[in-house]
Amino acid sequence: MRVELLEYTPNCEKLIAAGAKLCYSNAGIDGLLNNLEKENSDKFLRMLLSMGHESPIEHVTFTFGVEGVSRSLLAQLTRHRIASYTVKSQRYVKEGQFEYVIPPEIENLPAAKAVFLKTMEQEQEAYDRLTELLIQKHLEAFAQQGLDSAEAAKKAEKKAIEDARYVLPNACTTTLMMTFNARSLYNFFSHRCCERAQWEIRELADKMLALVKEVAPVLFEKSGPPCLKGGCPEGKMSCGKMAEKRVYYLNSDEYRK
Repeated sequence: MRVELLEYTPNCEKLIAAGAKLCYSNAGIDGLLNNLEKENSDKFLRMLLSMGHESPIEHVTFTFGVEGVSRSLLAQLTRHRIASYTVKSQRYVKEGQFEYVIPPEIENLPAAKAVFLKTMEQEQEAYDRLTELLIQKHLEAFAQQGLDSAEAAKKAEKKAIEDARYVLPNACTTTLMMTFNARSLYNFFSHRCCERAQWEIRELADKMLALVKEVAPVLFEKSGPPCLKGGCPEGKMSCGKMAEKRVYYLNSDEYRK
């Protein structure tokens, strides 16, 4: 898995502090950014977050590039609706020798890994054979329509792979770009940094959180699973690692043994 922070709103914490200033003072637009050196900006931002007033943080966005994640993860990602996604298309891009993610539990069990790898090999063979058969069918149809060979070949492959992709597994990797505003990231981290989140998307969330903390440390200083701010909401299904998680995400000595 590779995750990069491609772009983000410049001076994002100062901009949010300006929003807080607008809410709680008589400042006009011309003076919103005045007297917002880092110390004042951090103070405004922490006050805002302590009050649970999160609407101003929607003004800043973060765009990530992600590769080497599974289509299974992609299905979970798009449940986070207040975000924008651009994904490599299996309809327009031929997979060729597709890459795939092996879950750790399968990787660490030789018999299970052997079954998994054999299945991936069979999926590849099926994809390649279906693509071949469909291309031939479409080439004949396009030739009858009078298309020249180069154009016919291009259109035939595109039409073939949009159907052949149906045999590709959830493990097949993909590449995507996604943009979240900061408030949506809070929600994403709350759900996906939790120990009960699926392992692959939890790894992604942790990598994303580390990246945004580098550029907006105050804004994300308390981001992570919901147990950082109170009791675990999972009830009987709690992982029981609240103290450990607070050490990990908050770097808090209070919870160190």
